[in-house]
Amino acid sequence: MKAIALLAAIIISPAALAQICLSQVSESTPTDDFIEVAQDEVWDTQTNLVWKRCAQGQTWDGTTCSGDAQPMSWQEALQSAQQQDDQDQQGWRVPNIKELASVTERQCVRPAINETVFPATPQDDFWTSTPSVSNPDGAWVVAFFNSSHSVKRKDRFVYVRLVRTYTGS
Repeated sequence: MKAIALLAAIIISPAALAQICLSQVSESTPTDDFIEVAQDEVWDTQTNLVWKRCAQGQTWDGTTCSGDAQPMSWQEALQSAQQQDDQDQQGWRVPNIKELASVTERQCVRPAINETVFPATPQDDFWTSTPSVSNPDGAWVVAFFNSSHSVKRKDRFVYVRLVRTYTGS
């Protein structure tokens, strides 16, 4: 019985859930590459893209992303981006696969993202706007568990992070 309790403590302990990074691997998304342009937005100076710091459904509180990220279907993700753009006319969209892959931190897993810039990122799939060429019912996702890519059915519920092109504001 003690072995089961110990195993359960290891499995659910916060340390077991902590991000793992390899120090001998160069950072792919160093914090210095990002500049805050609005309270909840950062500009990636390497790609000229502005990212929402939080996944859709979460709120930036000045330090971290709070609340629960909202998984949605691919169509809902596209609609969510359109609604955000309708609100502020900044050009928000669901990123394509190359754009989303550009913010994966290949030095780390669980999650594979710079947690200083993008805190509280779910360790799961995020939609891209890139549809599958071979499967009309699928679209590409990027997994922030380990920065892998795959195709998911568009009716699956997946997380979303919005992006726009930097325009100087």
